[in-house]
Amino acid sequence: MKKSSISFGLVNIPITINPILQDNDVAFNQLHKKCLTRIKYVKYCPHCKKEVKQEDIIKGYKINEDKYITLTSEELKNLRVETEGNIEIVGFVGASEIDPVFYEKSYVVSVPSKSKAFSLFRDALEKSKKIAIAKTILSTKFYYVAIRMMGNNMIMSTLYFNEEIIIPDAVSSAKYTKKELDLAMKLIDSLKMKFKPEEYVDEYQENIKEAIKEKQKGMKPKTVKAKRKNNIKDLMQALELSLKNV
Repeated sequence: MKKSSISFGLVNIPITINPILQDNDVAFNQLHKKCLTRIKYVKYCPHCKKEVKQEDIIKGYKINEDKYITLTSEELKNLRVETEGNIEIVGFVGASEIDPVFYEKSYVVSVPSKSKAFSLFRDALEKSKKIAIAKTILSTKFYYVAIRMMGNNMIMSTLYFNEEIIIPDAVSSAKYTKKELDLAMKLIDSLKMKFKPEEYVDEYQENIKEAIKEKQKGMKPKTVKAKRKNNIKDLMQALELSLKNV
């Protein structure tokens, strides 16, 4: 939980933000194969030939093979912008204006106690059908964020900067027949479904957990067999068979 505040014009709204994601992957430690001892990572200087303490380490930007520009923690701290500890709203956009590719990490926004200002901002945001764009600092890093309503919850998502997203040029289009397009549309229609994330299971992680249970019992883990796929090169035939197998 992190305390912060939303700056909405001259209105200041104290809030807390909490990450809404949790890592469900099975955690492994790296062990020495011979004795099963956990591997230790040592910060070592090859020039001085000795282990280095954290307080003796500084950040360096490489200029060339042998030269670095160094910045101390104090120098980096002095470069932070004024938005630290505050979420400053700069404007509002339509929900459809932000492509999902720009969303990075999400947080749920809440208030420690009843707040008239928060309730007003939440309801106005919901009624306007807009997304607030703001700037802030999280864990010493500067971000632009999107604040939006998701059901009854207010969600704040950090946004990637445009230069961080690399999208290649569009692939040139190949010709296809109207019948092939009609079959593709029928296949899409036959596979339409409701988005129910609670039904999606990480099959790989489930297999790992099952393998751990089996090894605890002294059993050999089962091998998951990959589904065999037919290699059909004819597009029309592939579409027709796909529709039959739905």
